[in-house]
Amino acid sequence: MANRIYVKVNSDFDNTGFMQPRSITWRDGRVFQIDEVRDFRPASSVDQRLRGDCYTVVIRGETRHLFFERGDARFASSFGRWFVEG
Repeated sequence: MANRIYVKVNSDFDNTGFMQPRSITWRDGRVFQIDEVRDFRPASSVDQRLRGDCYTVVIRGETRHLFFERGDARFASSFGRWFVEG
């Protein structure tokens, strides 16, 4: 299983509620703009049994997978968090 690297993601929401990631910020402060979102699909976290989504994004000409892990329903103030596989 790949290592998860949790990252900060700036996102926009359209009028239908669709979440569109715009940039990724690493822990060291580097920011990478997302040039394009090519695909979106539901993807669950098997080990934690949390629902989530996988975004196929293009950053600097390279295709990457960006995952959104939905928060645990027991904690209403935690909507979720983003990660990439490392």
